[in-house]
Amino acid sequence: MNIIVCIKQVPDTANVKIDPQTNTLIREGVASIINPFDMYAIEEAIRTKEKLGGKITAVTMGPPQAEDALREAISMGVDDAVLVSDRAFAGSDTWATSYTLAHAIKKLEGFDIIFCGKQAADGDTAQVGPGISMHLDIPQVTYVKKIEEISPYQARVERMTEEGYEIIETPLPALFTVVKEINQPRIPSLKGKIRAKSAQIRVLRAQDLDADERFLGLNGSPTQVVKIFTPPAREGGVMLTGPVDEITDKIIAAIKDECKPKF
Repeated sequence: MNIIVCIKQVPDTANVKIDPQTNTLIREGVASIINPFDMYAIEEAIRTKEKLGGKITAVTMGPPQAEDALREAISMGVDDAVLVSDRAFAGSDTWATSYTLAHAIKKLEGFDIIFCGKQAADGDTAQVGPGISMHLDIPQVTYVKKIEEISPYQARVERMTEEGYEIIETPLPALFTVVKEINQPRIPSLKGKIRAKSAQIRVLRAQDLDADERFLGLNGSPTQVVKIFTPPAREGGVMLTGPVDEITDKIIAAIKDECKPKF
């Protein structure tokens, strides 16, 4: 079974800074890590391989330093890694990113399952995984919390919802985005770290993909960031004390007062 796991390198900080000229993240001088949700995708890919055998290939799109994330994935147990990197991909939104990754996956040796984290910590859109499945024209199941059964031809999974979960059966190949409830990522072994250091990372450039250049990078992105700003800090609130009924009446009165027309 051929398993693909898509990962992303993200800043290891909550103090994200934006370049005011390009409206993109400033990554220089900021430590980077594998997107936390993608760690669960890596672990689930490894567990699936342990059950069914096969090969796992990690794929990421990013600048040359994203190779570090791929080596960490190899240290955990991934077999092979592909870096999709080219200045032509700069400025990609989620649509262009998923388009590019899908065409990179098409250049590999086929696949049965694609695992992704549910979303990236630096974007929080949860759009790239579903976008990849759309461009590849394969089924997708998002927010997977458990794989109940899996074979070379189909899978039955639990999909997390706001009210509980759904049981979904799907033929393979398919794409799954996973949530943190699905497993506990393993710690890389010393043997894995040694193998990761010497591993050969395949690099795919724009000219290596059978992709339409009109749909790559900033020019191929249907959405673009026009302006980024920090919202004003919230002003101090009011502490209400007393019986619940009295507090409720005060809140209702405050809401009614706020909703009155301002003439």
